[in-house]
Amino acid sequence: MEAFKKTSSVVAPLDRANVDTDAIIPKQFLKSIRRTGFGPYLFDEWRYLDRGEPGMDCSTRPLNPDLVLNQPCYRDARILLTRENFGCGSSREHAPWALVDYGFRVLIGPSFADIFYNNCFKNGLLPIVLDSAVVDRLFEEASDGYRLTVDLDAQTITTPSGDVVDFAIDASRKHRLLNGLDEIDLTLQHADDIRAYEKRRAQAAPWLFDG
Repeated sequence: MEAFKKTSSVVAPLDRANVDTDAIIPKQFLKSIRRTGFGPYLFDEWRYLDRGEPGMDCSTRPLNPDLVLNQPCYRDARILLTRENFGCGSSREHAPWALVDYGFRVLIGPSFADIFYNNCFKNGLLPIVLDSAVVDRLFEEASDGYRLTVDLDAQTITTPSGDVVDFAIDASRKHRLLNGLDEIDLTLQHADDIRAYEKRRAQAAPWLFDG
């Protein structure tokens, strides 16, 4: 998992509440269990004017001009500004996979669905929960070229005017993001202890290891 420390990026304002995982990555793309390749299909039903299918060449598909991500000034955005309950619906990890594969590293909103919120941290995506009034202000300010700087170590968001907004994050999740550690990486940090336990266990109960 790629570590996250700090980013400064144009902000894409997605002014919709209750965006579910079917909207983030539609069901027809869920056959793959790889973490890559989903970016071109992010928000597929909103992003294109035709129906998407796995393996399609998205570079030739007709774009929906009403979706913020299709506006040239937002196409390189790495920060997505959202409304409440973003990521509701199923527990699929494909949703954060698609967001990360597209290029997003930060989500900012007043609330996120619980399972989606947890899945973000497991895949190198930083979801930041802010007070609704602060999010409203960011939406009001967000326009062409509006940039925010997000510093995970300092737990701050800096606006173009220099205003600083603090955000909260669980210490263990912060550690994992800063160091690019998922659950497998955390487990492998204890590989020597695991091997030592297995050796002791094999000696104490060899019948468990026969065959």
